[in-house]
Amino acid sequence: MVEVGGMPILWHIMKIYASHGINDFVICLGYKGYMIKEYFANYFLHTADVTIDLSQNSMEIHENWSEPWRITLVETGKDAMTGGRLKAVRRYLDPDQPFCFTYGDGVSDVNISAQLDFHRSHGRKATITAVAPPGRFGALQGSVAKIGGSQR
Repeated sequence: MVEVGGMPILWHIMKIYASHGINDFVICLGYKGYMIKEYFANYFLHTADVTIDLSQNSMEIHENWSEPWRITLVETGKDAMTGGRLKAVRRYLDPDQPFCFTYGDGVSDVNISAQLDFHRSHGRKATITAVAPPGRFGALQGSVAKIGGSQR
């Protein structure tokens, strides 16, 4: 669970979706999926003050500032491909509502609300959004004969 600013990238992706009103998540787990389960199972230990009463086998959460998320964690298999993962989580999706399927290895500034509006207005079964990541080491601009500029 790679962190950015002290929080996992997955959390940042979920915050982006939440900013567009999406708070119900189904997460496909594969290799080391237990780490994601443990993170969310212990979420309050990361984000809030707690009192743990070992004699009562209980935990009291103080001043809960957690997100209003509902998260379903599904073991889809460490070797499953995209189609297999979608098939494995199908039972957790509302067949009458569109859903978003996002890989968790990057963060973008795609306007999710606009994408969902586009999808609904065109009446399609699927809409694909792709983002070209910036070059890792910058990019050159210009022709073969002359470099006009660079980006970093």
